[in-house]
Amino acid sequence: MSDTSIRTYTDERSTETTTERADEHEHEDTTVCPECGARLESDTEHGETVCSECGLVVEEDEIDRGPEWRAFDSAEKDSKSRVGAPTTKMMHDKGLSTNIGWQDKDAYGNSLSSRQRQKMQRLRTWNERFRTRDSKERNLKQALGEIDRMASALGLPENVRETASVIYRRALQDNLLPGRSIEGVATASLYAAARQAGVPRSLDEVERVSRVDKMELTRTYRYIIRELNLEVKPADPESYIPRFVSDLDLSDEVERRARDLIDAAREDGILSGKSPVGLAAAAVYAAALLCNEKVTQSDVSEVADISEVTIRNRYKELLEAGDVVTA
Repeated sequence: MSDTSIRTYTDERSTETTTERADEHEHEDTTVCPECGARLESDTEHGETVCSECGLVVEEDEIDRGPEWRAFDSAEKDSKSRVGAPTTKMMHDKGLSTNIGWQDKDAYGNSLSSRQRQKMQRLRTWNERFRTRDSKERNLKQALGEIDRMASALGLPENVRETASVIYRRALQDNLLPGRSIEGVATASLYAAARQAGVPRSLDEVERVSRVDKMELTRTYRYIIRELNLEVKPADPESYIPRFVSDLDLSDEVERRARDLIDAAREDGILSGKSPVGLAAAAVYAAALLCNEKVTQSDVSEVADISEVTIRNRYKELLEAGDVVTA
């Protein structure tokens, strides 16, 4: 090795050593108090760096880069930790893909130029193609969109939509769709999910917002329940009462008396073989009269979507069964 090479190598090593020492010195400066030389501590609650001995505040208004939630054990920490938006069964890709907004504006709210708009439209097209790369994903995307639309029209909560999405995914995975329409299976999944969650909707209500008729809905529903072994209890008239009372703007006392009428009818065994929607509507009408609150059979019929004749017939039966309650 020549003298020049030796000097160059020595200079490089010297430079590296000097840099390392500077880094160490800088690290010491950030962890040692400049006044007394004691160790510094970070106070995350107040966003300050404080000397543990003399109490000197070296830095303040620090940015808290931790999570905005608190956890008191490892299980709670694992359940709350996340990166990005939570996944959801209501989207065909579970919400993990990129979504390009439809507004032709930049980050500052300014409108894009004509050339930029064309470019963004081209990106949206390709993004949509990549999100649904096969027929199965396209099927799932259409069905989940249909479930979300119907659930919104029926006023069903998010947990019902999630359950309906899971039921449809299971039906698609078990290859139950051949010979049946996407809309029919999606509607049957939503109807089953609503009943499982205890917020049922009548077949007539579901039919109004669906793209299939009642016959196809009931046939597909029975098939889905049987093939997937879903546990769906018979519809309880009491599950319809809170919604009817709320829609008619009646008091809590009416709801309580309606539940009492249904309980009395159940003890007498007159609920079997009768429409739970009709029984609930008749109970609400009878309870309103017993509580001296003004409501007509026409009003209840419109809310419950059943005929006034059904309300009159069930109303008499409930009053006969509820003699003890109404006394």
